Parts: sequence; C-alpha cells; structure tokens
Amino acid sequence: MKKFVAIALASAAMISSAFAGEIEGVVKTIDQAAATVELESGEVFTIAEGLEVEGVEAGKTVMIMFDDGSTEATDIQIVE
Repeated sequence: MKKFVAIALASAAMISSAFAGEIEGVVKTIDQAAATVELESGEVFTIAEGLEVEGVEAGKTVMIMFDDGSTEATDIQIVE
C-alpha cells in the first residue's frame, strides 16, 4: 500500500508540472499599478503577487512562465 501511495504522489507531481506553460515575447506595456504585462502579440498576463519584475520594461524580450489555463505570470525573466 505504501508503494502505491508513493507512486500516486509521484505521478501527481509530474502531472501538475506538465501543465506549466511559457511564452517568449517583447513587452509592449507593463502596468505596475494594475500588476499586468502586455506583450506585442497582444497577450496580457497578470503578475503574481510578490513576483519581482525589476528591469522589465517596454521593448525588452522576456520569457513568461505561467500555469496553463491561467494568465497569471508565475515568473518573468529577461531574455538577453
């Protein structure tokens, strides 16, 4: 039974990580007050509470990580 539980937990962890998405794009606008970032492609992401976005500004190429089915950015990294 312990082996079954361990396999089930490992499978659940793998499945949850499989639903993470990422997108690369150029920042069109970033609104700190509204906690949103819009890419030139027109996609808008909400910046997760506590996520640091220092250096992210219009014209910068970024990689945004998010959970599929959501537009909440869980991580934003500047692509150099």
